[in-house]
Amino acid sequence: MALEMISLKSPREIEAMRRAGRITAQARALAGAMVRPGVTTHEIDRAVRRFIESHGAKPSFLGYGGFPASACVSVNEEVIHGIPGPRKLKEGDIVSIDVGAYIGGFHGDCAATYPCGQVSEEAARLIQVTQRSFWEGIQKARRGCRVSDIGQAVQDYVESFGYSVVRDFVGHGVGAKMHEPPEVRNFGPAGHGPRLQPGMTIAVEPMVCAGDWHVRVLEDKWTTVSQDGSLTAHYENTILITDGDPEVLTVTEDGAYV
Repeated sequence: MALEMISLKSPREIEAMRRAGRITAQARALAGAMVRPGVTTHEIDRAVRRFIESHGAKPSFLGYGGFPASACVSVNEEVIHGIPGPRKLKEGDIVSIDVGAYIGGFHGDCAATYPCGQVSEEAARLIQVTQRSFWEGIQKARRGCRVSDIGQAVQDYVESFGYSVVRDFVGHGVGAKMHEPPEVRNFGPAGHGPRLQPGMTIAVEPMVCAGDWHVRVLEDKWTTVSQDGSLTAHYENTILITDGDPEVLTVTEDGAYV
């Protein structure tokens, strides 16, 4: 996409995005703390909505494109867009929770995958690699780099552990709209796409499969699963491109990212 289509945020708008990001990150942390055997995905969603609304914000996802909930709660082979419901979490599950909050004209967007009780060594490793791949990626989220440089760094790290990155869904710009240009892929090749400039705000969100990267969308038209049934994990933060290191906007008041 042409650079002129990408919104460069003013100092006032950046401060508004920090506010939205804090609420969003706190909602993610609350949801993650609820992940334990016996809790339903609906209970997590309800708590996320109450928390966001109690801070004067609106859940970004509720009603977006017809999505019926405030959080996406995806379990095991479900990569993204899991619809909360009566499903009870079980020991050994891994649970990806994606949330967004809108306040002051701007959105925050973040996600993380959490273990439910004791999980397998492989599941724990997948969660760790997925989260780490985000940090590897944003080393390239600097002024003058290309957007695809981020994706190449994510892909290289993920594939070094024998995992794969989803190709059908990608990160994106965030701002007054939840999804804005540019598209932020989690794969290369490097050297393509717009150059990063200070004031750009983007969601970098590796979606990783323990097996093959192909996915399919279930009949509910939302829940997306790995085609081979392998475990999956998801990690996302909204970041700001600066003149130096990128700034993570979806961070809690005490500095936590998950």
